[in-house]
Amino acid sequence: MGTYEGRSLPRPEEDLFDQGLAFDVGTIRRRQILRAFGLGAVALGLGACGDSDGDTPTVATSETNTVGEIPDETAGPYPGDGSNGPNVLTEDGIVRSDIRSSFGDKTTTAEGVPMTLTLTIKDLANSGAAFAGVAVYVWHCNRAGEYSLYSDGITEENYLRGVQVADDAGQVTFTSIYPACYSGRWPHIHFEVYPDQASISAAANAIATSQVAMPKATSDDVFATTGYEASVTNFAQVTLDSDNVFGDDAGASQLATVSGDVTSGYAVSLEVGVDTGTTPTGGQNTGDGAPSGAPMGSGGPGGGPGGAPPSGPRPSGAPPS
Repeated sequence: MGTYEGRSLPRPEEDLFDQGLAFDVGTIRRRQILRAFGLGAVALGLGACGDSDGDTPTVATSETNTVGEIPDETAGPYPGDGSNGPNVLTEDGIVRSDIRSSFGDKTTTAEGVPMTLTLTIKDLANSGAAFAGVAVYVWHCNRAGEYSLYSDGITEENYLRGVQVADDAGQVTFTSIYPACYSGRWPHIHFEVYPDQASISAAANAIATSQVAMPKATSDDVFATTGYEASVTNFAQVTLDSDNVFGDDAGASQLATVSGDVTSGYAVSLEVGVDTGTTPTGGQNTGDGAPSGAPMGSGGPGGGPGGAPPSGPRPSGAPPS
């Protein structure tokens, strides 16, 4: 036994506890340094980390990335949360995991490439702990770029909208279809976070409103499939940098992680940091990335009276959401 923890023993012929005061002090000091780096007993076994006299160990460390607060974004002109016309959040059946079909007296199912969306909500006011119990409302367009409740021909439908309550891990999961890319916007999914299920009936109760950005490579694959033909041209005309919502930082904190393929479907996930210690600034129907002409208030898209939905085909210059 000539070394211990990578250090030469001053008395190799003696037992470890007979190496002398200087060696003992050096060992204690080394352990204190390692503990300061949070390595504990595991690091003590890495003998190569110390230099010859044990006074200045070289310690390998790694950073732990902590999710930041999700950017506040516009809810857009088609939220269906009562802030701009219809309020689907007050209807029985809105709390569900599979949002592909309409509920109530409609049973139409939105077609498209299968997708599951998992959002993991982090409570930043509580050191990033899982935000269990919050209610998350998700909505997005269909494969033709249309929104239920608002777009011509589907104003009576409420598919691709739903609420889930976060589990103990702060997670909600929805079964849906991959959203289209329509003119002027990068493909995306809207969501609002509420303190609990009881508070979802009023949009003003939302503690966070934001959007999920879909990755380019995945979107290219999806848009090459049947039903997404219009998305090909629209997608070629927008980038994450030019998008009026994600353009601030190219969607750095909103870009989803995706796995899967067009045949079996995709698993989409995003960590969402919510800080109840800050004042929410998103959720409006204009501003914060929404075009200045986007409709808001009691009128529906296009300024229809009393929340009336637009009639006729969606104009090419219609405000994106």
